[in-house]
Amino acid sequence: MKSEQAKIPQATAKRLPLYYRFLENLQASGKQRVSSTELSEAVKVDSATIRRDFSYFGALGKKGYGYNVSYLLSFFRETLNQDELTKVILVGVGNLGTAFLHYNFSKNNNTQIVMAFDVVEEKIGQEMGDVTIHHFDTLKEKLPDDVTVAILTVPANAAQNIADKLVEAGIQGILNFTPARLSVPDYVRVHHIDLSVELQSLVYFLKHYPV
Repeated sequence: MKSEQAKIPQATAKRLPLYYRFLENLQASGKQRVSSTELSEAVKVDSATIRRDFSYFGALGKKGYGYNVSYLLSFFRETLNQDELTKVILVGVGNLGTAFLHYNFSKNNNTQIVMAFDVVEEKIGQEMGDVTIHHFDTLKEKLPDDVTVAILTVPANAAQNIADKLVEAGIQGILNFTPARLSVPDYVRVHHIDLSVELQSLVYFLKHYPV
């Protein structure tokens, strides 16, 4: 995002891609304007929160009119750098890693896995979803200069060591799908996605906070 927008709350920043995806669908269906209430019902975020999120970026809509879909889509495309291709690497070609390579963000034209790494010799040199698998020991020499994000799908006991080497190679963002909580320098951002924890949380809320 642009520097002048860098101070928006992190919770707001996380919701922006959700808004963008819905607006894309609206434009594809031919809809020209949308209200905060309609957005709320679609993305399951209350309308007051949506209005507050949008307010961080100035006057994006008009009271009584709602929001112009094309304008919002254009604005968030620029804000989220949707016109730029974000290249990422994947480390760990197990079951989850393999699924990522075959999917490779096929519905997201601005994100692409361009290279994969593993340590299992039988996998080295193979292609999955048009992505070549390289040995992790060659990371530093093969990592493209324009790649600063890695998806981590390795065993938990190897995650910290792998993360250390990713940082040494110049990676600045890690999407961590392992249960391990990684220790990285302050300039490196890690987003943890523990599927088992998310599932347990879902079950808990279903049981104790029924809809």
